[in-house]
Amino acid sequence: MTRLAGRRAVVTGAARGIGYAIARRFTDEGAAVALVDVDADRAKHAAVTFADAPVVVADLADPTQAHAAVDEAAERLGGLDILVNNAGILLMAPLLEITPDDWDRTFAVNVRAMLCTIQAAVPYLREAGGGKVVNMASMGGKLGSPGQAHYASSKAAVIELTRVAAMELGPLGITVNCICPGYVLTEMGAATRTPEMVAAWSAKSPLGRLASPEDVAAMALFLASSDGDYCTGQAMNVTGGMIMH
Repeated sequence: MTRLAGRRAVVTGAARGIGYAIARRFTDEGAAVALVDVDADRAKHAAVTFADAPVVVADLADPTQAHAAVDEAAERLGGLDILVNNAGILLMAPLLEITPDDWDRTFAVNVRAMLCTIQAAVPYLREAGGGKVVNMASMGGKLGSPGQAHYASSKAAVIELTRVAAMELGPLGITVNCICPGYVLTEMGAATRTPEMVAAWSAKSPLGRLASPEDVAAMALFLASSDGDYCTGQAMNVTGGMIMH
């Protein structure tokens, strides 16, 4: 298990859930991984399980902190080969009750932060001779649901940011792809779901189950490794067949 041997990776939102699973899988595959998260305690606790991986605490909704976080992580890793933009938030509200503040906060964390971290990462990726950017979108970016207009819109924006970034950064040897998970059983959104909801969502998949964080981490590994070298600008579904486009 050395598909990322010698690679240096930054994973945002790495303290728990999908980000933690990605950091764990990358580490197991030989990468040196820096964990970026807004939750200092959780990030430091997670780092212990990765042989004391570097931890950078930052609120990526702040552009200054986002740029500085990538700089610090790359410096501590001695360079950068892979950027995984996983940090995100999920706010739920009916369309007519979404506030401008909640809309702006959702886009600041889910989209603008990615722009800032990509901008900060490119000089390091160029210096390394190319690299990989993996952004976390969502099935909601292709097929939103009631109560998540701001979330779904932000993830649709991630898909388009990914496509344009792939066009502009490809000549530099940098691939940019995003992952569109379906329903994943993580802490995010746990307070908004019931066993009945989980059963109903599972029934939407031909496979009859929801995703685990490890399912998403496997796709991130593919895109970050040499196996995904000729894949760029893609929005890869990890939905168990809930959507197929």
